Amino acid sequence: MKIYFNRQPVTGPWGGGNKTLTAITDKMSELGHNVVYSLEENIDVIFCFDPRPNSQGVWYQNFIDYKAKNSNCKIIQRVGDIGTHSKPDLTQLVVQTSQLSDFLIFPSDWARRAIGFKKKNYDIIPNRPVEGFYKNRDVNICIADKVKIVTHHWSTNPMKGFHVYKALGDQIKKGLKINGIECEFTYIGRYPEENRSSGINIIDPIDVQELAEELPKHHIYLTASLGEAGANHVLEALAVGLPVVYHEKGGSIPEYCLGHGLEYGDNLNELIDALSNIVKNYSHFKNKKYSSKMSDSIEAYCSIIESVME
Repeated sequence: MKIYFNRQPVTGPWGGGNKTLTAITDKMSELGHNVVYSLEENIDVIFCFDPRPNSQGVWYQNFIDYKAKNSNCKIIQRVGDIGTHSKPDLTQLVVQTSQLSDFLIFPSDWARRAIGFKKKNYDIIPNRPVEGFYKNRDVNICIADKVKIVTHHWSTNPMKGFHVYKALGDQIKKGLKINGIECEFTYIGRYPEENRSSGINIIDPIDVQELAEELPKHHIYLTASLGEAGANHVLEALAVGLPVVYHEKGGSIPEYCLGHGLEYGDNLNELIDALSNIVKNYSHFKNKKYSSKMSDSIEAYCSIIESVME
């Protein structure tokens, strides 16, 4: 089978979507399929990873044109970014193209509902972390003299919640204690200058292996991100064994973190209360092991790709 992917994997500290793309293309090649990145002849499946133009300017309309001349070709669309992070044009494009694809794959039921998709030709394959994040998950199984809070993002989009991180950092600078224990907050990734706080320890972007070693050095993972279609950053935190404190409007995040943390609302005091409850019941949350791995999702992707052509 010849499968065209409209995005090509890249190396470096990129988001979870690139990790998923890399794993799918590698697995399909291992299974003996011909993976290509250009709209050449005799393509059986067009796997639309993103309906927007790629670096060669090829986008969803080109897939429709290709299929018009090759009726046996199928379009599978993975719905990743749905534009909720200030991209209304992308939201509209995803809504339109979702009605034209032969099969849809959503990373969460929240993403499906967010674009109003009601047809039956879909499946939900949640994003999952790569196996390397499970190696050091039993580090810091108790809290002693300091509560260590951490988060990470490679994007500086305001929807990631930098105003919340700044507010927490400012409170830590003023001497905030959680249940009478001093705390510190570490941010890993790209951070916008306008939201910096001297109460935040900032680490520049690091690769996957370094991240898998750094995250378990902390006790609690915090995310303030909103409207995430498939939030990989929290999954990496869950894999290393960290309970997650997350915003109630996080999109897929409450779906992914159910039972593995606590949510909060728009008030900073709610966030601090959630942190306090995690600290108070830390052993309870640490004992609720998250076990799903990216390989489970990749197997599901590959199964769908092969079954669509049967």
